Amino acid sequence: MPIDRMNRGLAAAVLLASMMALSGCSSTIADMAMPADAPARAKDASGYLPVHDLPPDRADPTIKPADQAKIEQELIAARERQTQAQAQAGK
Repeated sequence: MPIDRMNRGLAAAVLLASMMALSGCSSTIADMAMPADAPARAKDASGYLPVHDLPPDRADPTIKPADQAKIEQELIAARERQTQAQAQAGK
């Protein structure tokens, strides 16, 4: 029993020490030079995402109504085939 507590304490101490050692690196990592093809950093570092900046509405629908109806019919047919196969397998 005392060995388990000692191992837990040692593991906690090692974890704490490694966290403290790595926390000092975070500021230097953030200031490193970025590759040339990387996107530029934002000037405003507020940390909030632009929630209200929505993309413009589409002028035409993503799927034409005829294509959508065809896809729906194919899905209905596939569902019917699957239920028939399950019914035959259950017999």
